[in-house]
Amino acid sequence: MSDTYSVAISYGDVLGWIDYDAASHSATVNLADEKGRTAVEEFLAAEHEVEVPHKTLMDFTKETVTPLADQESFELALTRLWNETNVQVDWSRPVDYVKVHPHY
Repeated sequence: MSDTYSVAISYGDVLGWIDYDAASHSATVNLADEKGRTAVEEFLAAEHEVEVPHKTLMDFTKETVTPLADQESFELALTRLWNETNVQVDWSRPVDYVKVHPHY
């Protein structure tokens, strides 16, 4: 059984994906654009203060997130990836398709 979680990403007209390995708390960024790949790697290596929503639209708390700590933290951090790096997380794009066809 694999502990790898994958999600599709895009940067400009370049498609790619991130593999998160829960066992080793590491991620591999597969993106054929060096600037975008480096930006994602640096983002994932840093802690981030994130306002996390709760019961209402006005109920937020600031929490520090370490992206590679666990899958939940990884997914939460990815919701802020675009703002920091201009790399889009393509939640609805089938990642298996992107792995075979990493282009538009």
